[in-house]
Amino acid sequence: MKQTLTWVGFVAGAAALILQLAITLPARLDKGDSLVGGLVFYFSFFTILTNLALVLIYAAELWPRAPLGWFRRPVTQGMMAAAITLVMVFYHLILAETWDPQGLSLVCDVALHYVTPLLYLLWWVLCSRHGALRWSDIPAMLLPPTIYLAWAMARGAVVGEYPYPILEANRIGYMLVALNVVLVLVGLTVLCALAIGADGLLARARRLPL
Repeated sequence: MKQTLTWVGFVAGAAALILQLAITLPARLDKGDSLVGGLVFYFSFFTILTNLALVLIYAAELWPRAPLGWFRRPVTQGMMAAAITLVMVFYHLILAETWDPQGLSLVCDVALHYVTPLLYLLWWVLCSRHGALRWSDIPAMLLPPTIYLAWAMARGAVVGEYPYPILEANRIGYMLVALNVVLVLVGLTVLCALAIGADGLLARARRLPL
């Protein structure tokens, strides 16, 4: 079962990312952006980066000899359970009503914000190694998302373009952006704590006799 779920997650995630790239790059080029600029724009979204991390986690399991050791670590896999849950919840509650995707864009929208998160959470519960996470891991789990937020804000300050409305300092001001960032990090901290708690419960459940 693990092999099947891993392949399903890998193929679904990779296909969704490639399709989104095929949509994004031509649209950016039509707006006068360069190829490099289009790629930077594509990778400026937390949704893309988190889904890419999921694909690399699956790849690390499918090809054990690949140099993907960081993606095999329980802390990384637990962090991504929290991060991809944040992606799904944030999109559903805040972003979904702000646009109306059609055609292939709708396919990508559903795949990257609902299908791949749910597939990964199922994979993490059933296939990931459990029992290694500690409460002291929370700072390490928060570090990559924090770095992302800092980079997104720095890029936005330079080019005047932000990946999400809650980060648009040029529209809502830095004070409100700072509050939004704090709220996002608090929410992610709660999700990381839930992931650690679930990890312990799943480890104990696996040790129970059938």
